Amino acid sequence: MDDRRTRLKHARLYLVCDVIAGDLVVRALRGGVDIVQLRAKRRPDEEIVTAGRRYARQCHEHGALLIVNDRPDLVDPIGADGVHIGQDDAPVDAARRLVGPDRLIGLSTHTPEQIDRANAVGVDYIGVGPVYVTPTKPGRPAVGLALVRYATQHASQPFFAIGGINLGNAAEVTRAGAGRIAVVRALTQVQEPEAVARALRRMTEAAYEREAGLGTA
Repeated sequence: MDDRRTRLKHARLYLVCDVIAGDLVVRALRGGVDIVQLRAKRRPDEEIVTAGRRYARQCHEHGALLIVNDRPDLVDPIGADGVHIGQDDAPVDAARRLVGPDRLIGLSTHTPEQIDRANAVGVDYIGVGPVYVTPTKPGRPAVGLALVRYATQHASQPFFAIGGINLGNAAEVTRAGAGRIAVVRALTQVQEPEAVARALRRMTEAAYEREAGLGTA
């Protein structure tokens, strides 16, 4: 197993964000974020590449992975570790041809059927959600905790629960079986992203310990 997939296996906390000025990403990384996804849907390529290279340096300095949203063609220019695609984005096989065998591909899933299909198409991880209604996915209904439980039983690759997750509800998401979570506003719209990241990371680690039979809960 190569280094990227080893780090993915152990990843617990995933931050999805646009281009952000300042040190917010670094502070989140210090708090325990394992993966950062640059999701810049409406920005020109030059700006995405510039920000992506900055994020790549920051992630690699902290032993974290950088993923680019929906742009497999920019993974190599940025020096990213992989790409994340949605159900309506580039097909997985086309993305794989662009990023090569050594980089990661993540796929969003919203139904049990999509989780089942993802098991067969060669992605490295999946996102499961949105668990709760979130303004970052307008018009997308919440899937609730039932899909998290389904993924726990049926996903053959690592999965990250995503969508409206924050300090107030992360515990119930992890209790539903998610040992990995992805967040947006929970870290980008708080005063202390390092402290919040650390608290969220503790919740995911507790869920992992329960799953592995290492805890008392």
